Amino acid sequence: MRQETTQTAQSTETPLIDLGGIHVPLVTPFTRGGDVAAEALEALAHEVLDAGAAGIAALGTTAEAATLEEEERDLVTEVCARVCGERGALLTVGAGASGTRASEAALARLARWPQARAALVTVPSFVRPSAAGVLAHFTRLAEVSPLPLIIYHIPYRTGQPLDAAALRALGSLAGVAGVKYAAGGIDGETVALLGELPDGFSVLAGDDAYVSPMLALGATGAVLASAHLATERFVELAEAWRAGEVENARALGHALARLSAAAFAEPNPAVTKGVLHAQGRIPTPDVRLPMLPASRPAVEAALAELAAL
Repeated sequence: MRQETTQTAQSTETPLIDLGGIHVPLVTPFTRGGDVAAEALEALAHEVLDAGAAGIAALGTTAEAATLEEEERDLVTEVCARVCGERGALLTVGAGASGTRASEAALARLARWPQARAALVTVPSFVRPSAAGVLAHFTRLAEVSPLPLIIYHIPYRTGQPLDAAALRALGSLAGVAGVKYAAGGIDGETVALLGELPDGFSVLAGDDAYVSPMLALGATGAVLASAHLATERFVELAEAWRAGEVENARALGHALARLSAAAFAEPNPAVTKGVLHAQGRIPTPDVRLPMLPASRPAVEAALAELAAL
């Protein structure tokens, strides 16, 4: 595990935190009774770290955080914090809301877990503020957050697209460590952002199918749901691009893109949970409404891609 710097959230001259490598946004396993399966969650966290993941993310989209009660979110955070504390791994916790005051409150609660090292906060969704409003929102959050912020840019969920200049402005804020970039593809704005990053600002690939080209363009690392299923191979991919092993990285990237496409053939995290259950790693494949469990053909297709690796 890479060592973090000791910089405070008030300086961006050097990285606030080392975000390199593959980070796994853990699913929330459920028991047959519908409760959080804490033991299975703990085992998953250890498994992905054993396989070389640089860290884990709790309470992301893949965790079905929107469907969890507050005490369940606390339980998930507690389990992940304990594992990361034991392993010296980087823990990122999802927080934030569409409103700035609510986001402040969510971030303040994270001070309860000293093992947490970063907060993943989405661009405000639904309300669709201007780019200036988004900048003002994160300026305020960076001032009050107990943790460095990773901005979650996912416009196909938030309805708020941001260009490279806007993301660069956000990345220049003291207390902002990076962005999870999930714009739904790679375009000119992606290339422009990666070609001119603020000091100390990291870009994490957030669209699983595009992780290889993102790493090739200079992304620091990635946060990938499909890395549950082939953690070691995604770690190998990141290391290959870092070492300039282009042929190996390109071939592996194509294979992992096929796995990612299969894992996202139905709404995330249904297929990933279906595969994890088929592997005996979680007690049920269940997701909470309004999500539905993955179909058998979708799970079988993902298992076939996994076997092909």
